[in-house]
Amino acid sequence: MRREARGNSRSEKSLSRKVSCLALGVLLLALSFSAEAQQTKKIPRIGYLSPADPASDSTRAEAIRLALRERGYIEGQNIAIEYRYAEGKRVRYPELAAELVRLKVDIIVVAGADPLIQAAKNTTKTIPIVIVGGGADPVEAGLVESLARPGSNVTGLTNLTRELSGKRLELLKEAVPKLARVAVLYDPTAPSSGRELKEVLPVAARALGLTIQPWEVRDANGFEKVFAALNKQRPDGLYVAGGGPVMVTNQKRIAGFALKSRLPSLYINRENVDVGGLMSYGADQAESYRRVAYYVDRILKGAKPAELPVEQPTKFELVINLKTAKQIGVTIPPDVLARANRLIK
Repeated sequence: MRREARGNSRSEKSLSRKVSCLALGVLLLALSFSAEAQQTKKIPRIGYLSPADPASDSTRAEAIRLALRERGYIEGQNIAIEYRYAEGKRVRYPELAAELVRLKVDIIVVAGADPLIQAAKNTTKTIPIVIVGGGADPVEAGLVESLARPGSNVTGLTNLTRELSGKRLELLKEAVPKLARVAVLYDPTAPSSGRELKEVLPVAARALGLTIQPWEVRDANGFEKVFAALNKQRPDGLYVAGGGPVMVTNQKRIAGFALKSRLPSLYINRENVDVGGLMSYGADQAESYRRVAYYVDRILKGAKPAELPVEQPTKFELVINLKTAKQIGVTIPPDVLARANRLIK
């Protein structure tokens, strides 16, 4: 009886060890499959397409990264971003868009420039495209069927650049009451700039009793000739029209010229004021970048761009650089200062 009991005991221990080993094996196998599944889980890839260069675009790109992070998308962890910069060369637009399509990105974020948006749309009809404040009316430009229902792979934000031109000119006149002649720098290859100069600014200038003098700059080599002419003619102010990568990639150069020439200058984006320009008025950039992250999030969660309405800005910001005002000898009236959303001191 004792031998039989010992035998049964040894048999039970052996069976227990086998069961434990089997359970451990199953657990290790499950962990292995889980680790492999995590490694092979697809990380969304965002294509970021800019008309500018990395340095000029750094503020915008970083703001969009932070907005994505607020929604839980951290670059290098659960999202990947492929950056492509045209560096002011319009001829590169189709090539860079094609590169992102070949990489099979999940979304293409196009940072402004209407021809760049069009190049992206011409390259793909399936990959969702989120636009970041193009200057032209997207319906008029043929990018979407309507703002409410885009009906294509394009959606995002339009910044009303052209529509705000008259208001910008008005603000420059209020800031510098003695203003009479305003030089307008514009890129003729940017459709929105051409229409702004022909259709909006002349009407606003007449109402304000101003004379505008258009100066076109097609590439970086054209600035010195224009700057030399402006130094001879001595206008009272400088208005930098929105649209066109040439203006974006040379924003420091333009602001530097205005500062050296003691010219009150006005721009569409606050980035220009950060580098020495006097004033800017346009869509609230921080809010725009947060909305870009919203579109990316919605699309990654299954929303169709054709059904996501294109948004127009609801918040606007007036930014004034008081250091620049002091350097060029301009005293901004108190009522204009009171309306500023941000003062650089």
